[in-house]
Amino acid sequence: MSTVEVPTEKWTGKVHEVTLGGNGRKSVVVGGETTLPFLHFDGAMPNKPLIAVEVQDCKPDDWSPHLISAWGDVLADPRAWAKKAVEYGADIIALRLRSAHPEEADTGADEARKSVDKVLSAVDIPIIILGPGVAEKDNEVLVAASEVARGQRVALGNCEEKNHRTIAAACIADGHVAIAKTPIEINLAKQLNILLCDVGLSPDSILMDPTTGALGYGIEYSYSVMERLRLAALGGDTMAAMPMFCTAGEESWRQKESKVTEGVPPSWGDHVERSLVWEEITVAMLLNAGADIVVLRHPKTVTLVKATIDKLMGA
Repeated sequence: MSTVEVPTEKWTGKVHEVTLGGNGRKSVVVGGETTLPFLHFDGAMPNKPLIAVEVQDCKPDDWSPHLISAWGDVLADPRAWAKKAVEYGADIIALRLRSAHPEEADTGADEARKSVDKVLSAVDIPIIILGPGVAEKDNEVLVAASEVARGQRVALGNCEEKNHRTIAAACIADGHVAIAKTPIEINLAKQLNILLCDVGLSPDSILMDPTTGALGYGIEYSYSVMERLRLAALGGDTMAAMPMFCTAGEESWRQKESKVTEGVPPSWGDHVERSLVWEEITVAMLLNAGADIVVLRHPKTVTLVKATIDKLMGA
């Protein structure tokens, strides 16, 4: 009986490895793939995808009641919230400085320093620090956060084309990682990586946020762009070879299927189950598209996704 040889791809490229943490803090490494996600027969995935749990510097007042109920009183204290996230299995804490948004409390650098210091002192796992998503405010609060976290190798976002020089300078000065965020388009993602490298930031200090859609709200396009970025990386394009970062929880929980409890068809099913499934399926698709770090919101999703990652990694 003749044997059948299983065809395999012969990739020439490799995703850059990026380290977060260290200097007394637990460290993690993402990236390093020489194959498409979880196709272990084609190449190596030396570092499994990781779960970051979102923590905000102020209590969210627009979250689903089921999401608020799942966390309880810790939502009023980022320190307690971060500790609880670690108990639920977070690999990384993603601290969002939401209060700095001009349409929220419009807080500034001093408040950012205090919030970052609270979370840094509360947990020993790596930290991601996200600004409010307004470039001018991101510059103000992320530079302050960078100084407080000097030497802890945190990741700072958003780093966009309009403020990339400021965020890159902070990362270079304080030893951090930039989260390069672009609209869902492969050439824009590559171009921002090129700009960051041109100002002196090393490729191993960049994560890509290609912008994520949720299930039913653009996930197919997100998947396509992420897959094309990963194919380009494996084909040898080093400016497409940064590990990918996705805010899956934020996108999933802001959709009506996750938030609306009344006035919907009975066929939508139980709201709690539906909202959890929305986040879980969104995350599963992004992991299979090449996400290296996914940011989640619900504790139950963390447990399920960790188990899913372990299975896909062959653990």
